[in-house]
Amino acid sequence: MNVRTTGQGIDLTACDREPIHIPGSIQPYGLLLAMSPEERILTYVSANAAPAFGLDRGALLGRPIREALPRLEALLGPDLGRADAPSGPGFARTVSLDTAAGPRRFDAVVHRSERATILELEECVPGEEATLDTLYPGMRRFVERLQAAATTDDLCRLVAQDVRAITGFDRVLVYRFDAQWNGNVVAEDRNDALPSYLGLRFPASDIPAQARELYRRNRLRIVPDANYVPVPIEALGPEPLDLSDAVLRSVSPVHLEYMRNMGTMASMSVSILRDGVLWGLISCHNKEPRRVPLQVRNACDFLAQIFSMQLDARERAARAEDRMRLGSVQARLLGYMAAEDVFIDGLVKHPGELMELAGAQGAAIVSDDYCLRFGRTPDEAQVKDLFAWLSRHHREDVFVTDALPAHHPAAAAYAARASGLVAIAISKVHRSYVLWFRPEAVQTVEWGGDPRKPARREAGAERLHPRNSFEVWKETVRGRSEPWSPGEIDAVKELRNAIVGIVLRRAEELASLADELRRSNRELEAFSYSVSHDLRAPFRHIVGYAELLKKQEMERLSERGRRYVDVIIESAYTAGTLVDNLLNFSHMGRTALKPRRVETRTLVDEVRQRLALDTADRRIVWTIGDLPPVHADPVMLRLVFENLLSNAVKYTRPREEAVIEIGSYREDGSTVFFVRDNGVGFDMAYVGKLFGVFQRLHRMEDFEGTGIGLANVRRIVERHGGRTWAEGAVDRGATFFFALPDSEGAS
Repeated sequence: MNVRTTGQGIDLTACDREPIHIPGSIQPYGLLLAMSPEERILTYVSANAAPAFGLDRGALLGRPIREALPRLEALLGPDLGRADAPSGPGFARTVSLDTAAGPRRFDAVVHRSERATILELEECVPGEEATLDTLYPGMRRFVERLQAAATTDDLCRLVAQDVRAITGFDRVLVYRFDAQWNGNVVAEDRNDALPSYLGLRFPASDIPAQARELYRRNRLRIVPDANYVPVPIEALGPEPLDLSDAVLRSVSPVHLEYMRNMGTMASMSVSILRDGVLWGLISCHNKEPRRVPLQVRNACDFLAQIFSMQLDARERAARAEDRMRLGSVQARLLGYMAAEDVFIDGLVKHPGELMELAGAQGAAIVSDDYCLRFGRTPDEAQVKDLFAWLSRHHREDVFVTDALPAHHPAAAAYAARASGLVAIAISKVHRSYVLWFRPEAVQTVEWGGDPRKPARREAGAERLHPRNSFEVWKETVRGRSEPWSPGEIDAVKELRNAIVGIVLRRAEELASLADELRRSNRELEAFSYSVSHDLRAPFRHIVGYAELLKKQEMERLSERGRRYVDVIIESAYTAGTLVDNLLNFSHMGRTALKPRRVETRTLVDEVRQRLALDTADRRIVWTIGDLPPVHADPVMLRLVFENLLSNAVKYTRPREEAVIEIGSYREDGSTVFFVRDNGVGFDMAYVGKLFGVFQRLHRMEDFEGTGIGLANVRRIVERHGGRTWAEGAVDRGATFFFALPDSEGAS
């Protein structure tokens, strides 16, 4: 075989690329003829075909089979001519042919490759011709015993015993492939001719990928003699013949060397498939060369298929039982979560069921805000580190591994507690996971020879060779836990779906409440607008008529009467102002904005000049910074600055010299404006109330106002897609901020 080398030496994956499906030769225990499907012109023949029929070399290629081998065409013509010839090998019939050595009986196998119909003739084994009558008792016994098998191990042992009883091989092994395609010998039946391999593991490199694919495609393979000399295939054209489905296909020289090193001169394998995937192999070995009849091999294939179906039925039943058990645990957890206001509490209060769901020894619920641990887990810092790693590298819904240190090297520090991990992401928006842990399960694996030395230097060059020794080679495997079963993984997936469902339902409930709240707000706003609008005129009338009464009837009123009239005027004026402000507040939620470019500096100067008329007797130092133009509703933006600047003027009244600064800066795609003063300030404990309607942090006797100005500021800014906030300290001044985004999306 060809071996590709790299800069570091030999390429050990070369076997994966060996074209074993087009070896260009067959094994010598049969003849091969391939012909065009329509004209049946022989396009490929094995080199032993013409001599076998007493013909000269070259007498077959290029001739129709009816002319070259009329007897054969007469016997097998209907089978060769079927347009729907099966893609895999199919036994056609046993035929008697005249050969150079006299009359011989052959088992004929017909199948089709991409470019030809292939006929293989395997000479019957003298004295070992098998019939249904001879095979039936063994097959019946196998089926009867299969029904009584209690476990998968019993099934494997039975199939090994019965295949050996039918075939007569010295040793029959049942391999099962693991997730890495290593083969584990799970059952064996043998005599003393060959040693036991029961319990040994064979590396995946023993059966490379393309060989596994051929095992999957063609379930039967026999090598009667490991020392055979391949028979070349002669062809009309340069294209090689695809022998993927051929019974006689020659095997790799590396495989023959492997057999000889193992001490087996003959081998046969039968593939075990589950849902079309290679589950394992029934592998038969003999110390001496041995060929079993095709009918016997077909009987073994039949047993393997029955075995596979029985295995499938048992494993499905086991999975169904496991699913029911885990479903019960899951139902209890769902009940716990449904009974809690915060669904996570349903898991936190029942950690036993939470761990039982995945068969874990520890669990954790972790997010940016909390880290809750149960059972046997890494410490809190390690769990948080794992949480951060998952958030960065594994955002999928479910992450499963039984070798966590191999994925996350930091996990080696706590492998004894968490070599296995199952993680479900509860939310894509807010990072949060439920984690299950399994401790390290240190294993001693017994290999059938050292799997680390598949190649050696020979004659100055690196060449691939199979290992010479199959003595037990032990390896201690660390950093792995017991694997998670499909049922456990499905259970945690279903729990995640349930949690997501609960979260979505809660979100829908909150959305519904928000809609209801918005509707109520609109109704309340309409009511406020209507009431405040209707009350404006009566209050103005009260103020007006009270002032008229005071002016015209002043002489006839007593001192007490005049004081009563003043109280009426003052109260009606205050109530009217409150109604005006309420009307303005309602109006802001109903009026459509008309945003356009606003020269903020000009606008602020105008507001400041108007305020100067009322503050002529005060010392106020104005500091005006850079105020860039923005895209906003100019009327509304004027109200924002009027409120903020008037507040700054008002709350600096106790100061002998007021200092008011107005400026701006850029932040996250927004222009942030601020108004800072050295006034009375406020306690930050009450900052959350500042922008509420009718919220006041100072007594009316000290500072006049209705407490609605800052609410107007927030409403206007939020309608522009912005935000507001404030900072301050008692008697040390305050700063009010509002940010307007760069977009023109004001609504």
